[in-house]
Amino acid sequence: MRNFLIGIFSGCINGLLGSGGGTVVVPALEVFKKIEPHKAHATAIAVILPLSVISSLIYMFKGSLNWEAVLYVALGSIPGSIIGAKLLKKLSSRMLSRLFGAVLIFASARMMMS
Repeated sequence: MRNFLIGIFSGCINGLLGSGGGTVVVPALEVFKKIEPHKAHATAIAVILPLSVISSLIYMFKGSLNWEAVLYVALGSIPGSIIGAKLLKKLSSRMLSRLFGAVLIFASARMMMS
């Protein structure tokens, strides 16, 4: 049941803000399910796929997508995801958590300043 509730919250945040997969699922899995960081990040990546597909379909039917951006960002994401998955294996849990936290702090500060 807890996993389902994490999913509902993550889906809502993803649909609203476009960032529910990693920013909600990773900490929720670590805190509520006691999953170690590497597995939490890998699991969040798998969760992002259905979240993204459903949200993308909804936005596509609303005519809210910039298809040029979708194409080029998606193409760049392919090698980026391969590199990231390989780096995930090389980082310690502590370094992974610190890096994830730093990215969230940077993104938060940037959003608060805009």
